Amino acid sequence: MAPIYDFKALSPTGKSEKGIVEADSAKSARQKLRKQNLIVTEIHEKNVSKSSSNSSGGSLFASRASAKDISLLTRQLASLIKANIPLVEALNAMVEQTEKETLKVVLSNVRDDVNQGSSLAKALAQHQRVFDSIFINMVEAGESSGTLGLVLLRLADLKEAQMRLRSKIISGMTYPVLMMGVAGVLVLGIFTFVIPKLTKIFDSMNKPIPILTRILMEMSDFILSWWYLILIAGLIGLRFFLKFINSEAGRPKWDTFKLKLPLFGNLIRMIAVTRFSTTMSTLLGSGVPILSSMSIAKNLVGNIPIARAIENARENITEGQSIAVPLKKSGQFPALVIHMISIGEKTGELPDMLRNIAETYEEQVNSRIEGMTALIEPILIVGMGIMVGVIVMAIFIPLLDISSIN
Repeated sequence: MAPIYDFKALSPTGKSEKGIVEADSAKSARQKLRKQNLIVTEIHEKNVSKSSSNSSGGSLFASRASAKDISLLTRQLASLIKANIPLVEALNAMVEQTEKETLKVVLSNVRDDVNQGSSLAKALAQHQRVFDSIFINMVEAGESSGTLGLVLLRLADLKEAQMRLRSKIISGMTYPVLMMGVAGVLVLGIFTFVIPKLTKIFDSMNKPIPILTRILMEMSDFILSWWYLILIAGLIGLRFFLKFINSEAGRPKWDTFKLKLPLFGNLIRMIAVTRFSTTMSTLLGSGVPILSSMSIAKNLVGNIPIARAIENARENITEGQSIAVPLKKSGQFPALVIHMISIGEKTGELPDMLRNIAETYEEQVNSRIEGMTALIEPILIVGMGIMVGVIVMAIFIPLLDISSIN
């Protein structure tokens, strides 16, 4: 298969251009570009080494291949495979029609590996920063069972479900965060610009200043005098906090704390259950062994206590026991989920039962986020009103005293 070349060239108008071109050789690539009226100034073969794709430094491509890109690519490849197009030809078609330069190069390397006799799963495994463990395990199961097209469709569905959930969370939290930011800027502006100008007037008064006004004046003076120390202390505190919640000792404590939050804890648990159920149903339905499925799902729930409960359930399976019992003992999973998993185990329909759980909880997460957004909005508005009202009262009461003196 033809390699891919990076090039830099000049257009007929003298404008500098760069991009990639697929050709059998550098000479052929130059000829192709010449037909496009481009004058090549630099050209070299582009390749993604296996080491760079898997290293912690990472493939540059991994950071630029979004979940949406991978989902679209997967669905298109599934359509080609289900149409009985040979795998190498299907990959070649994907290389040609993929617009993302990063994915084009990665797919080109995958195609070349498959053409040389490698399985698709092994070829994808050389780019683990682009294709995650779920993707690779499901493709391997699809190849071994002869249902690669169906498995790829399920993979696309899984990626799209993950994107919907992430999008819903982000959209639900955007407005409250924006309002809090505006409130913070407003209060900072009052303390930085308004109160200092009024302080001179208040200090010239012959009457005692109300305690609330004096507190605000002291706070304003402190902010103006020590803002750099406040900023440094805040950055240091943030750094230590982030270091703590990402450490081995701190992460479990932080995740446990989040689950106990009065408003958000139940939502975080529901999101984790949705991720677990969606992943498990997709993997099991695609023929991935249950132990491998649970190992993958454990790493995707995003919460240490819940991940530990899944790991305990996995260990139970290796001893020939049930999944539901250790999940119930952990206290991390709702009773309804435990009951449905138990029924699925007894009837041999665990993938279908997990799919039902995922669909039910995805709807509940959407409903809960909408409800929280509707609740948080008036709370923030009232809170901002009270905060601004207190500041206004502290400022205007002394001003009214000045007017009465005059």
